Amino acid sequence: MRRGKYIFFLTLLYLGMGPSFAQEAPVLKLTLEEVFEKAETGNRSLKISDYNQKLAEAAVVDAKKKALPSLDVSVSASYLGDGRLIDRDFSSGMKTPIPHFGNNFAIEATQVIYAGGAVDATIRNADLSQQLAKLEKDNNRQGVRFLLTGYYLELAKLNNQRQVLASNIKQTEKLLDQINAKYKEGLALRNNVTRYELQLKTLELNLVKLENSLAIINSELVTALNLPRGTQIAVDDIQYIGQDEQSNPTYWQQLALENSPVLKQLGLHVEQAKNGETLAKADKLPQVVAFAGDKLDGPIVIEIPPIDKNFNYWYAGVGLKYNIASLYNSKSKVDMAELNTQKVLEQNEQVIDNLLQDIHASHIRYQESFKVYETHLKNQELAQENYTVIRNRYLDDLVLITEMLDAENARLDAELQAANAQINILFNYYNLKKLTGTL
Repeated sequence: MRRGKYIFFLTLLYLGMGPSFAQEAPVLKLTLEEVFEKAETGNRSLKISDYNQKLAEAAVVDAKKKALPSLDVSVSASYLGDGRLIDRDFSSGMKTPIPHFGNNFAIEATQVIYAGGAVDATIRNADLSQQLAKLEKDNNRQGVRFLLTGYYLELAKLNNQRQVLASNIKQTEKLLDQINAKYKEGLALRNNVTRYELQLKTLELNLVKLENSLAIINSELVTALNLPRGTQIAVDDIQYIGQDEQSNPTYWQQLALENSPVLKQLGLHVEQAKNGETLAKADKLPQVVAFAGDKLDGPIVIEIPPIDKNFNYWYAGVGLKYNIASLYNSKSKVDMAELNTQKVLEQNEQVIDNLLQDIHASHIRYQESFKVYETHLKNQELAQENYTVIRNRYLDDLVLITEMLDAENARLDAELQAANAQINILFNYYNLKKLTGTL
């Protein structure tokens, strides 16, 4: 009877959550690897990283074009007014007719032959930015996967807790029926029945809160995967790991040095800083440019009277350009670029130290989580034994109802702690994989 009331209560709560929950939602059972696969095509953060990488690739193409010759073409038509000849003292002027239609066509090609390495350095910077964008995407992927792992493991943890609560509700209902039977026989007090009714209501309320937490975490995971709203994610069987799984901390540190996107970015930052030095030093060097062109002008107005004909000529040559101000301006720029390189090198060492320290601390927590789980398993076993003894003694009228409630609460807490501790092992393991860039 009580079970029927409980189901009726949950049904009303379920329907009261709104149309989106009242309708039958699609259920999608996924492994953690399948969650990662769906994130590759659905997660918006990874899509933004894709665009950043494509923009960096386009910047490389654009930078390489700077090494190609430039070609300038100009065409113009104009109306020319009549000229006037005037003496040097601005007297005795006379009108000089000029053909009124003027035209100009010019084409000129230029090619930088030498610029102190500035062009190559600019292309190299664009190429480094492209590599950094790819590594940034890889690093972002690690962050997204770790976030999804947290959601996924939280769903698994809440599912475990739901099973524990549901099992305790059934046992509490059964025990309540036994106490009611004793009450009807005059062998138990009414307040004993009331206390267990309160206990049952508390468990039912905790289950409702847990169901709400499941709905929230499920919604966050669905949003992160960009799945249709209302999709229900079902956690597949989780493969737990043994304590000897890469138990050596040196293994994880070496793994990070080989695979971490963050560490790979450090080397590229150093190359960018050194390229900055090249660009700063290029200001002190001359530029050598080759050029060639062809021009067509008309009429020829440098003659008097003007000649109403087109004049075409071509030219080619080599030019040298040098900024004299660079002799005193470039030194400070070079000094700044060299200081920036030293700063980047120092920052890199700091990042490496911090990452290795994070891995060391995470590995300690990872090993600790096994001890915590073993402890909670033992606590669960002892709490179950204690509950069985107290329950039998209570049914034989040898202990008070308060001892029975304490024993039941202790058993419930031990079961929940054990379920959570097993999931925490996986969380610490995946945290290590995220730090090493291998998630």
